[in-house]
Amino acid sequence: MTKPADSPASPGRAPTRRPEWAGRNYILLTAATVVTNLGANGALIATAWAVFDAGGDPGDVGLVAMARFLPLVLFLLIGGAVADRIPRHRVMVAANALNCVSQAVFAALVLSGEAQIWQMMALTALCGTGQAFFNPAAEAMLMASVTGEQASRAFAVYRMAMHGASIGGAALGGALVAFIGPGWVLAIDALAFAVAGGLRAFLDVRGVPERAPSAGLFADLREGWQEFIGRPWLWSIVAQFSVVVALIGAVDSVFGPLVARDHLGGSRPWGLALAAYGVGTVAGAVLMTRWKPRRLLFVGTLCVFPIALPSAALAVPLDAAGLTVAMFVSGMAIEVFGVSWMTTMHQEIPEEKLSRVTAYDWFGSTALLPLSTALAGPAESAFGRSTALWGAAALMVIVTALVLLVPDVRNLTRRPHTQEVAGAAPEPSADAEGAVRGNG
Repeated sequence: MTKPADSPASPGRAPTRRPEWAGRNYILLTAATVVTNLGANGALIATAWAVFDAGGDPGDVGLVAMARFLPLVLFLLIGGAVADRIPRHRVMVAANALNCVSQAVFAALVLSGEAQIWQMMALTALCGTGQAFFNPAAEAMLMASVTGEQASRAFAVYRMAMHGASIGGAALGGALVAFIGPGWVLAIDALAFAVAGGLRAFLDVRGVPERAPSAGLFADLREGWQEFIGRPWLWSIVAQFSVVVALIGAVDSVFGPLVARDHLGGSRPWGLALAAYGVGTVAGAVLMTRWKPRRLLFVGTLCVFPIALPSAALAVPLDAAGLTVAMFVSGMAIEVFGVSWMTTMHQEIPEEKLSRVTAYDWFGSTALLPLSTALAGPAESAFGRSTALWGAAALMVIVTALVLLVPDVRNLTRRPHTQEVAGAAPEPSADAEGAVRGNG
């Protein structure tokens, strides 16, 4: 294996405590992800309060959130194709610039006291568009940035930093909204995008291979689809998560707050439960820095079953302590799946097709989310809240059990780093170690 240029073992360098896989680009982009997650999670809270301050109601909050989500879904596939056609770091920096400008204008409108709902929707739609191009490029760069031998640990450490920043950003954002107002929190988010884009602009990408000329955007999309649909383990798990993510969205956005209001004493217990989920994801990432399961997808899929626990806890409903435990276990389990999934994608998907394949992954996993949140209220009216929640938990278990019937899900194994798939993500060269995925 070629050692990265800034590896501790490189000749002529003083020994450092930094692990071999934590090269210059890895550190730059992990730092960028921490910065953007601190800003973005605070901005989510600030956006809701900005809507309320402008005279909006909960329905308006939903409209502004939907305005961000729709372009994210609509442009994901195009974003994936673009990121496989031109250098991915340029796509990431351009997306960060778009998000910086849109959030800065949003902040200025809120601080002026003249912000209107349609303006907020338009600006959040720009943010969603930037995210649609950013996500496939960033995820592909993460997977291409580490060696097969070190991939699981690198992904786990990265995700631990990402989730830790998300928890801190939500807590800090909530406090800052109360102390200085939502406009200034949105301005901080714009600054965070500027800093992150600046960090990514300094990446060393001299060793990234040139992209071969393609037959066009639609041909690229078709090639990505063939790569996606030709792997049963890939499309079956994405189909599973289209259902699981949709149900989690309905539970978190509709049923959880209602149960907290009616049975747990208000928003505070629900907030603590969500925080416990975040802590669980960090704990799961810590676990995966040490644990390397051999049957990656089998172990990962088994860890999807506990995701049904919060729905079941709300259906009973358990007290605040029981719900908090269920959320913690769920967060820890999904992180084991997340690291296993990224390791599998890194091992199995050719590097030059990673952005397109991950775009189909993102698209499939989020496509049903608007429908599920829209149907949550009618489902409660038709079946009752407890029955709807038990149904959500049961459906998560059923689709997960069905995925285990796919032979590749049960049998795909971790390969030694010396046994690379032909055309799969290469080891990073001495000139470029790639980049890691950020959230914006």
